[in-house]
Amino acid sequence: MPEKILILDFGSQYTQLIARRVRELNVYCEIHPFNKVPLITPDIKGVILSGSPCSVRDQDYPNPDLNEYLGAIPVLGVCYGAQLLAFENGGDVIASTIREYGRARLSEVHATNRLLKEITIGSQVWMSHGDTIKHIPENFEIIASTDTVAVAAYKVAGQETYGIQFHPEVTHTTEGKTVLRNFVVHICGCQQDWTPDQFIETTVEDLRNLIGNDKVVLGLSGGVDSSVAAMLIHQAIGKNLYCIFVDNGLLRHDEFQSVLDSYQHMGLNVKGVNAKASFYTALAGLTDPELKRKAIGRVFIEVFDQEAHQIEDVKWLAQGTIYPDVIESVSVKGPSVTIKSHHNVGGLPDFMKLKVVEPLKALFKDEVRLVGKTLNIDDLILSRHPFPGPGLAIRIIGDITPQKVQILQQVDHIFISGLRTSGLYNEVWQAGAMLLPVQSVGVMGDERTYENVVALRAVTSVDGMTADWAHLPYEFLANVSNEIINKVKGVNRVVYDISSKPPATIEWE
Repeated sequence: MPEKILILDFGSQYTQLIARRVRELNVYCEIHPFNKVPLITPDIKGVILSGSPCSVRDQDYPNPDLNEYLGAIPVLGVCYGAQLLAFENGGDVIASTIREYGRARLSEVHATNRLLKEITIGSQVWMSHGDTIKHIPENFEIIASTDTVAVAAYKVAGQETYGIQFHPEVTHTTEGKTVLRNFVVHICGCQQDWTPDQFIETTVEDLRNLIGNDKVVLGLSGGVDSSVAAMLIHQAIGKNLYCIFVDNGLLRHDEFQSVLDSYQHMGLNVKGVNAKASFYTALAGLTDPELKRKAIGRVFIEVFDQEAHQIEDVKWLAQGTIYPDVIESVSVKGPSVTIKSHHNVGGLPDFMKLKVVEPLKALFKDEVRLVGKTLNIDDLILSRHPFPGPGLAIRIIGDITPQKVQILQQVDHIFISGLRTSGLYNEVWQAGAMLLPVQSVGVMGDERTYENVVALRAVTSVDGMTADWAHLPYEFLANVSNEIINKVKGVNRVVYDISSKPPATIEWE
């Protein structure tokens, strides 16, 4: 088992950024809710306490029992985490007279302290807090300050326990990576040996030990996650992996055959199943996005189960679940509000009676791509934009019909092909088109038209958790719009979505 850093999540919007920064140091880390603190094990080299929208002055403030960790292994409290450690040890945390959000500069730094090694006076840090530590406990030492925050960082005497009021994980803290490296590498002693090669070697061995001679069935989508999961399992068990690719009638233009073709040279055992009619029947008349997702999920399981039963003695279901899927489905305070259902997370019907294996559930999307590259998977698969499990059903606002799907497939094909030929495809994280339940007046030739409106959506992102709209060139958008309106019968207006996530989501439904 690889050495790891444990991150306790108190609900901060930045918690995943902490994890990403630690992973960038080639050190494995895991996020756990504050109310589910794991027991200490030899592989846990250190603990980071995240920020939080809560305050230690709240009546029911988040307050896990950290006695097992404190003094035993290094602990770093960030923002709320720093306030919690100070407060619980007798310090005084009060509401700031001046709330400090945004950029600040360190005016004092104890450079001899190991956490702040190579951190310079005047270094920019990012603050985001409404409380401040007014007095620290007697055995705490202030090791950094800003002009307005006396306790910007501290160390506990006799322990490798630290607190910092600023956020080292955000890019606005210019030397934040150095702070995290000092903690993770120099203080916790992590070896920085968590690499794609090491992950593949360990995962394949674990899969062999877990699965043995059993048979595994996996639903391929043509995307990065399921493809990389398939290749890892294939390396572990070879011909005992059975892949199924279901055409739900909601794929992109000509995607069913092109995906099947792309797997031919990979040595995978893949069966294609045309189930369009079943999905269209289940979706007839549904307009609510959650109902559409559930209907698609139900039919997929029915089709998948039928195909799986044709494989004798299959014991396992493999899924391409990745870490953001897992994190977004866990709340630090019990069940979270459902923004939208994740197709990879959640239970399976009892009748399937299959054990689940998820070889990628510890990885972020960019890490999955690095593993795929190491496995020599074709770049056309690895560079493919994320595509939602429910397919075009959640890009058609309103009810689903084969005619609407055909229109959107044509629009989407023109848009994506245009991005590729213009060299813009790899500059965006995800792109697609939405068919809106709106008709607008237009003029084509000398005739009045009253036809559909489509919205183009392209975003930039690192892992899909936050995203900004892609600033595509006006000339490109004009050319794509013109081509869509001229070539796709039934569309006379094209708009471009310039919403960020949050507050919007990447998909419309």
